[in-house]
Parts: sequence; structure tokens; C-alpha cells
Amino acid sequence: MSWSPCPDPILGDRDGVNAVETLIVPRAVDLGEMEVRRALPSTKRQMVGPFIFFDQMGPAEFLTDQGVDVRPHPHINLATLTYLFEGEILHRDSLGTQQTIRPGATNWMKAGQGIVHSERTSEGRKKNGQRLFGIQTWVALPEAQEESAPEFIHYGSGDLPVFDADGIKARIIAGEAFGSKSALRTASETLYGDVELQAGCQIPIDATYEERALYTISGEIEIAGDRFEKGQLLILRPGDAITVKANSTARFMIFGGAPMEGPRYIWWNFVSSRPERIEAAKEEWAKGRFDTVPGDEADFIPLPENQGKSRRATGRTTDP
Repeated sequence: MSWSPCPDPILGDRDGVNAVETLIVPRAVDLGEMEVRRALPSTKRQMVGPFIFFDQMGPAEFLTDQGVDVRPHPHINLATLTYLFEGEILHRDSLGTQQTIRPGATNWMKAGQGIVHSERTSEGRKKNGQRLFGIQTWVALPEAQEESAPEFIHYGSGDLPVFDADGIKARIIAGEAFGSKSALRTASETLYGDVELQAGCQIPIDATYEERALYTISGEIEIAGDRFEKGQLLILRPGDAITVKANSTARFMIFGGAPMEGPRYIWWNFVSSRPERIEAAKEEWAKGRFDTVPGDEADFIPLPENQGKSRRATGRTTDP
């Protein structure tokens, strides 16, 4: 999905909550077709492991003849991970891919040296309307893979391992957790999972991965005596094993992994370890040098004029 400006909140954040290193409350922005909450990048934290962008899409209710309409736009030097709780999105890209994603499935799109894609609601789905709710993340690629060939891989809901017992249901999208390992082959050490807890149940979160975070989707959870409601990003302290308890039926995403080997720069839909690469990508898109999306060639998102300079994302520290 294309990155639209989403200012960081000023009020409502809280630091130093025992096992939680940083708490971020994303600001909701109405983009017209739906509400988006951006958790990363933030002034308090730019990356968690390889994750450099974390957006909650919706929940949004689309009536008849309405839907998502994200026109073709480019990406470089990153991979996108799309995951839905409700609804569906039709993905098309410059590799010729046409894939509908539904709840429980995931789309892994590695941009590498460059890819163009669109995300829309299909005409068939528009006839009846739909409710849409999901998460889209961007994962920075290691320097050695930034200019690799682009690729797209779809994993259906039945392709991802699920732990389901004792009031706990956890789908492992990437990496290994709760005794299960995902088949998704990421470019670097990555953890990503969807966890649902029944009221009163609890689940341990090991310190296996160097950087970890939780994003609360619904309900109320408790960590070390502190309670957190939906729509909050909790950065966990490195090396600390914790236990998450559900005070009500609750759902959260867990994500993280190994930090990147160096800082990343981000501008619009471009991420790279080299600011000059982003400048080159700007020129390539402005001059029409990216590949087009088969079946969606007639439309595109123009290069923004007022996006400002690329920002340096440095992981656990804030921009200078």
C-alpha cells in the first residue's frame, strides 16, 4: 500500500512500563476510503528488527460499489507483508501477479531492485460491499539483497502453521514461535505472528529474537501488572521473557527479529540503505522507467511533490 503522511501523536504515549521499553499510540488518519493507524515509523521508534513500517488498515465498512482503490505505485529495497482479519484485497504487480488475499493468508512481495503494484477491491466484491480490516508492514532487506530480483509469494491460510489449544490460537506468519515454524522464507531473521487469547488465558513470549514488539488489535491484555488496550504498539525490552495475559478476549500481533546491519532511509514508498538510491528511484518513477502492472496500466500514483527529504531510520534510536 502506498505511504500517505501520518503524523506521530504528541499526547498519550508512555515509556518505561516494566517489561515494556516503549509504548506508542498511533494516530488515526482518515484517508477517505478508510482509517489508517501508523505505528512505525514513529518519532519514538523507527524500526523493530527489519520492520520499518507498520500500518493498521481499518476496520472499515464499504457499501455497495465502494472499496479500496490504491493505484499502481513503486517500491524498492524492501518487502511488503500484507495480512487481513476481514475482507479481501486484489493484488496486481509488474511481475504479472494477480492474487486475492483473504483473512489468515499472507502476501510476501519482495521489491528488491524495483516492483510496481496496485491494491483494489474486485468488481465482484464491490457488488455486495465488505468490511475490511488488516495489517500491512514493510520489511527492510539486508544490503546484500536490496537489489535482488523482485518476487511475489502467496501463502493461503492453510499454508501457515497454527497453534490452537487451551484458549490460545496463534498463527505463525514468519519465523518460529510457540513450537511452530512458518514456511515463509524471509530475507533476514524475522518474527511475525497473529495471537488470539480467550479471557483469562495467558501465553509466554520468549526472548529468542533480539527485538520484539506487540501491537494490540482488540480486547485488553496485561503484562507484568500493566494493562493495555487495542491500538497500542508495545516495544519489549531486549532479553526479557514476558507473559501476556488476556483480561478479556484479546488479539495482538507479535513481530520483530534481528536488527538491520545499518540504518535505512525511507521516502514515500522507497526504503534503502543508500539515500542516493532513493534519489535515483524518484527519477525513475517520474520518468516512467519502472515496469507497468499488466491489466492495470492506465493508472498510477504520481511522484509526491511535498514529501520532504528521506528520513534516516536507525532502529532503537531516534533520528538526530
